Amino acid sequence: MLEERINNKFIELLKERYPEVVAHEEYAPLCEEHKEGSLAMLEALIDKDLMSRKNACILWSESIGITYVDPTSSIIQPEVVEKIPEEVARKIQVVGLYEIHDILTISSSTPEDTALLKRIEAIAQTKLSPVFSLPSEIKDAIDVNYSSEESLSESIHRFEEANKEVASKLSDQEIVAMGESTQVTEIFESLIFLAIKERASDIHMEPFEEYSRVRFRVDGQLREFLRFSKALHPAMVARGKIVTDQNIAETRIPQDGSFSMKIGSSKVNFRVNFMPSRDGEKVVIRILAPSNKKDFLTLDQMLISQSITTPFKRLIENPNGIIFVTGPTGSGKTTTLYAALHEINKPTVNVSTIEDPIEMQLDGITQSQVNHAIGLKFSTLLRALLRQDPDVLLVGEIRDLETAKIATEAALTGHLVFATLHTNTAVQAVLRLVEMGIEPYMVAPSILGVMAQRLAARICDRCKEAYYPSLGFLEKYFDEVQVKEGEIPFYKGNGCSTCRNTGYRGRVAFHELVIVTEEIRDLISENASSHKIEEAAQIVGYKPLRYDGLKKALLGLTTLEQIDQIAAFSFTS
Repeated sequence: MLEERINNKFIELLKERYPEVVAHEEYAPLCEEHKEGSLAMLEALIDKDLMSRKNACILWSESIGITYVDPTSSIIQPEVVEKIPEEVARKIQVVGLYEIHDILTISSSTPEDTALLKRIEAIAQTKLSPVFSLPSEIKDAIDVNYSSEESLSESIHRFEEANKEVASKLSDQEIVAMGESTQVTEIFESLIFLAIKERASDIHMEPFEEYSRVRFRVDGQLREFLRFSKALHPAMVARGKIVTDQNIAETRIPQDGSFSMKIGSSKVNFRVNFMPSRDGEKVVIRILAPSNKKDFLTLDQMLISQSITTPFKRLIENPNGIIFVTGPTGSGKTTTLYAALHEINKPTVNVSTIEDPIEMQLDGITQSQVNHAIGLKFSTLLRALLRQDPDVLLVGEIRDLETAKIATEAALTGHLVFATLHTNTAVQAVLRLVEMGIEPYMVAPSILGVMAQRLAARICDRCKEAYYPSLGFLEKYFDEVQVKEGEIPFYKGNGCSTCRNTGYRGRVAFHELVIVTEEIRDLISENASSHKIEEAAQIVGYKPLRYDGLKKALLGLTTLEQIDQIAAFSFTS
């Protein structure tokens, strides 16, 4: 009776709010295939694109009177997940999310089933607060959050036991067959799920003479997670080449590819590189942000020092010129640029980007992606975009003279251009365009400013504790120490289950900003050295990266050891 009442309520709401869906030619066949108003029909409406996932799920949640939550986008506490055994979670389609005041919030596809809730309460031994989620979303959440090194190691062990007699030298056809096998597919996907759970930015699969190892880059640091026999490595490489549509038989030259995985309402994108080495092909998988993620940090939420944020905001309000964000790969340049675009994105401003790849979808902004396979380069797209009446342009990276020249000309002809460069400091970036071949008289008036940034591992909030270094130790970092010993607290993480005993969880950025003044423009025109430009920048408040890093350490966000690792150049006060 309850199910029938829910079905009738859902159909009533659907007909009232979305009559175009009911009138669609595919609606009647779906009702014949799935019971009208059933959960199966709800998912079919989404799969057939008759309704958006969000609208369909909100409508269903209203019909049952329980809130909808996508568990793959929700906060999930690891200790809460463990309260419901994996076997039970998969069988009854439920996953624990978080616990507040001894009440456990769970995602369920049938949260209105009170009998089921009582069974789960008995298993978890706590009171429940249910929310509604689609069965497919719950499955994806279970796949990610129940993944572990132990379960992955067990799957690898079963593969190795089953393939003991396999010849060491396999034919291309045999390797393809192994890469397509259910067992290897499950291991490969489990590895991906574990990496996502651990918040890894990269997965490294590295072959050696006796074994292969897997390392994840988490919070900027590489950590070894597991090892497996050489027998599995070719199959894992083959699986990677299958999903990225690469040539499995070619092992002599590097190959690049990409693939996507649907996880809940998100699509996670991956870039993959295959590199020949002495003992086989090394595979590195870069995990990119979900392509449909709309919520990202604004400039005010990024913990950027006020002395950097205030002048940077003034810079991005300029009507024309170039603003650079520099730093090594993975230092958060794109995140900063997206935040800057978000700050100035208005209905009256035409904003376009050229990226490789597009890492996040931005509402109200035209985004284009480079495609080297068909000759669609940064310079090609930039020329085309300049005929699209742009106000603001983002060039993902200036790599060559042609792109640099077009971007410079665009800045001089009334456009605001954001771009990235790979330089160690902001001052070096000021001169990079000249080094690339752009005439100083064009560079000088076009550059507005340069922000350089790095990412340091952030101290884990759960195991964070204060300590008081000696004055001798502090003198290594500060030119003048005018405090008594034991007066200034610094912080470190002791290590706990939340941070996998590393003492770090998450990352924090630190920055330096060069504002290009008229004096600096004159120096650029005169081909002055970077040292002279730095001296001129200091007059208007420039401080090096290490200075901002030490401020973040004093605030208890990161450690002095992290500053040494990431900003090891000399400090000037």
